[in-house]
Amino acid sequence: RGNMAFAGKYEFEGDENYDDFVKKIGLPSDKIEMGRNCKIVTEVVQNGNDFTWTQHFPGGRTTTNTFIIGKEADMETMGGKKFKATVKMEDGKIVADFPNYHHTAEICGGKLVETSTASGVVYKRTSKRIN
Repeated sequence: RGNMAFAGKYEFEGDENYDDFVKKIGLPSDKIEMGRNCKIVTEVVQNGNDFTWTQHFPGGRTTTNTFIIGKEADMETMGGKKFKATVKMEDGKIVADFPNYHHTAEICGGKLVETSTASGVVYKRTSKRIN
């Protein structure tokens, strides 16, 4: 596993516990509907410990988080809130604490697997590599 393991483009394939999770983090209902089974394409550019993590939503909206492992960075949540976080690398997983949830991302069998936990609800999103 090289440190370039994350670089690539991934398309949403499936998720678990979406509704419970987004209610827990207080996402407004219009955003909940918008995000359900949303064919989000996640694009990861990795240069050593520097990452640019972009999510392309249908309809042209994008969210980009740029961070360096181990350094505090300005980030944005699913709901568009700005916050500061220090992203870590633990056992090959990217780990970050968002304001109201704990997030990890890993590459598992060529797929991008993201897990977010809020007050005991675990939301898991799987995306398949498209390039």
